Amino acid sequence: MRWLITGAHGMLGTDLVALLRRRGSYVVAPARARLDVRDATAVTEAVHSHRPDVVVNCAAWTDVDGAESHEDEALAVNGRAVRVLAERCAERGARLIQISTDYVFDGSACMPYEEGGEVKPLNAYGRTKLEGERAALDHGHHVVRTAWLYGAGGPSFVRTMIRLAAERDTVSVVNDQYGQPTWTVDLAEQLLRLGESAAPPGVYHCTNGGQTTWYDFAREIFAALGADAERVRPISSLEFPSPARRPSYSVLGHDAWQRAGLALCRDWREAFRDAWPVLGDVQ
Repeated sequence: MRWLITGAHGMLGTDLVALLRRRGSYVVAPARARLDVRDATAVTEAVHSHRPDVVVNCAAWTDVDGAESHEDEALAVNGRAVRVLAERCAERGARLIQISTDYVFDGSACMPYEEGGEVKPLNAYGRTKLEGERAALDHGHHVVRTAWLYGAGGPSFVRTMIRLAAERDTVSVVNDQYGQPTWTVDLAEQLLRLGESAAPPGVYHCTNGGQTTWYDFAREIFAALGADAERVRPISSLEFPSPARRPSYSVLGHDAWQRAGLALCRDWREAFRDAWPVLGDVQ
């Protein structure tokens, strides 16, 4: 099986490429300078010359707050570029796996969101990612929504907490937003399973299991550092305003994953314990 990974040098792309290479898979992982997904000509050439069986689009505009004032630029990456990529993959007969986000939901639920749940983004980032979803689905591909990603290869909440623990006596973290911290290594393994499976096109949710708040996650990070978790102080979202509104509840259900006969991810706490030796090495 031949794999093409866009955004291959990002946090998720790095772990996915490493996993594929350990497995001995044929994988093409061009840097952004070689394959900018906004360049329709470059995308066409990459898909037609490398002849992939599976394309995983890890390329994205991920600056949630920045998208509020640069929505068209974010849309160029998260929406319009995906439509071109989806078209080229359909022409080639390749399976596209488009990575999306919990931010397509408005956070008004009190139970995990099903894959078919109503989408209603609160912010520009969510709107642009939803356009990417629609582009992929219009051409018969896969969409994988995930959430609260962290890993060794890029900026994340974990890296921020590690830095702040060294810089400040106390850290204030919101305690009214619920979600699922997800290790990019675990997500990469699930993407490989999906790519190798006969799962039908459509929307899939893939996160580590369980749920927590940013505040409780921060306390786990401080404890892993050997720092006093009481240094983390809870605040409300109203006390921590940001340009982009965040959903207060974005826990994702995994029914489609189960229907496809694929194993679910483990609980987020177990994943974080295994991730910590790697994360600690890069602090």
